[in-house]
Amino acid sequence: MVTMQDVAERAGVTKQTVSNVVTGRVAVRPATEARVRAAIAELGYVPNLVARSLATGSSRTVGLFVPTVSAPFYADVVEEVEDALEERGYRLLLCTTRHDGERARRHLAALASRSVDALLIAGDQDLTGHLPLLADARFPVVLCAWEAALPDGFPVVTVDYEHGGHLAGRHLRELGHERALVLASPAHTVRAAGFLRAFREDGVELPADAVRTAADPTFRGGLVAALDALRARPATTALFATHDVLAVAAVEAARALGRTVPDDLSVVAHDDTPAGLLSGTALTSVVLPKREMARRAVDLALGAAAPPGTRPQLLLPSLVPGASTARAAGPSGA
Repeated sequence: MVTMQDVAERAGVTKQTVSNVVTGRVAVRPATEARVRAAIAELGYVPNLVARSLATGSSRTVGLFVPTVSAPFYADVVEEVEDALEERGYRLLLCTTRHDGERARRHLAALASRSVDALLIAGDQDLTGHLPLLADARFPVVLCAWEAALPDGFPVVTVDYEHGGHLAGRHLRELGHERALVLASPAHTVRAAGFLRAFREDGVELPADAVRTAADPTFRGGLVAALDALRARPATTALFATHDVLAVAAVEAARALGRTVPDDLSVVAHDDTPAGLLSGTALTSVVLPKREMARRAVDLALGAAAPPGTRPQLLLPSLVPGASTARAAGPSGA
């Protein structure tokens, strides 16, 4: 196996100079760095990160768990975390669960024994039941984008999802809507609860079947659920979709039933991701501060971490009006 000493001899420098080039902690003259990197490439040297972490007490690496990188929300989180880490001289080790609980468990168990300086877990999907694996982790663990019940023992920075649903409800109530539906993903019960609270505050109690869950929270699954809901409740004038892709499905369902958005049906989306652009209508949407959340999570993990047991940091979403909502027709919307 090629060693750092082999690289030093090939480049005609000291072993410490090679170390400085590899770690980036001490500046090296460009010409010298070029010789060292050429020797590394020629010999195929791979730094021993574990040995280096034992020597320095830091691997300059932070792990990040996300359910997937195919969803725009998590893609933005990954990019922001990586940028924030690079600014501080750290590298990102990314793991995806791909909505597979066993895959999540394996990766989490393996990562717990690696030499990382911290671990960020974005999103509660697939991992909630496996967090005890991190009880004895030798590095800080920070949770973010957490929507399920918050576990004890971990610092958390997340979004107030209940407030997001409430914003959607308040917007539709201010437009005079009384007959509304919620098209929700199974994981978004908190968003739906916030929406119902906004109506309840005005004395409008929506019936239990006003919340329709798309068992398959994709466009196709949302389309099926939206068609079923709108057919069952044809007097509906407003719909809140707990995710943008479901909002796009709701707009398409309305069109398939001969209804126009927003004249016949006002639609509010949640997340403000590029998926919302596919509806052909500028969607009114609850916007999440996902990039700020990602940066705060990095801050918590790298030294500014609140001690376990402290209250979670809840960032507030905002609502951006678009062309998909309008005042309700009739006396209540006049």
